[in-house]
Amino acid sequence: MKRTIAIVAGGDSSEHGVSMKSAEGIYSFIDQDKYTLYIVELTKARWEAILSDGSRAQVDKNDFSFMDHGQKIIPDFAYITIHGTPGENGILQGYFELLGIPYSTCDVLVSALTFSKFTLNQYLKGFGVRVAESMLVNKRHGISDEDVIAKIGLPCFIKPNASGSSFGVTKVKTKEQIQPALEAAFKESDDVMIEAFMDGIELANGCYKTKKNEVVFPITEVVSQNEFFDYNAKYKGEVTEITPARLSPELTSRVQQLTSAIYDILRCKGIVRVDYIITEGEKINMLEINTTPGMTATSFIPQQVRAAGLDIKDVMTDIIEDHFN
Repeated sequence: MKRTIAIVAGGDSSEHGVSMKSAEGIYSFIDQDKYTLYIVELTKARWEAILSDGSRAQVDKNDFSFMDHGQKIIPDFAYITIHGTPGENGILQGYFELLGIPYSTCDVLVSALTFSKFTLNQYLKGFGVRVAESMLVNKRHGISDEDVIAKIGLPCFIKPNASGSSFGVTKVKTKEQIQPALEAAFKESDDVMIEAFMDGIELANGCYKTKKNEVVFPITEVVSQNEFFDYNAKYKGEVTEITPARLSPELTSRVQQLTSAIYDILRCKGIVRVDYIITEGEKINMLEINTTPGMTATSFIPQQVRAAGLDIKDVMTDIIEDHFN
């Protein structure tokens, strides 16, 4: 009997559309000779499984079941590819834990921790991981231009603390840009992170571990045509992505070792992507961790899988079967 896999996508954030594209990518990556696949789209208003004929079936939240032309389907495994709430912050992970349905990502605690960029950075600082100087601002209290300049300085990044795909992120260069940048970020998250600008080489490095395999992928170097790696750079091709990155073997090894160590410190599961910036003196600074990284055909992880000489179908199978062995 083939296992049934639900690729869970959509969500309630600005990243809904990006998530649906990732779902299409994962649908094409998973071995359909081994598994029966459904994409399940989630929003606050509706949970629907997309059937093979393009029609939709409502998902019963009591057991995550749905009807496919008279047959009741309860998926054996959930491949979560929601970027943002509720799939990247622990909420959906808790739901699947209660139902006893295995899933592809980190657990409730790790998902919640990594979703709050500021909390994660402060936590990993305790393990000696280098991160940018930053502060957290709550929507109710705000912050004056003078305090931003005094505490963090310019230029800086103002970004939602709990969001992705660079929605609501602004590189701020002047005092006049601070309040509009805060306003844009507060539309995405009640807490906003103000982070010191670091000048250097931007990198992304994927990793996954199972009972049988430990894989740290080749590193991608990100050369944005824009001020930073923003939405247009990520999804509209306004970027040059070089895999493997143009780094010395020694620096490559240091970055990959750090990625592996962070994975173990957090007790991650499934594929994660750690983003870095290398500053003067080959200092490795962690920017953030993505526990449900983009999985379109052109996303970093599929690129890195190809560069490693691996077949992404085998990687998907490895991650799924790890929960049943």
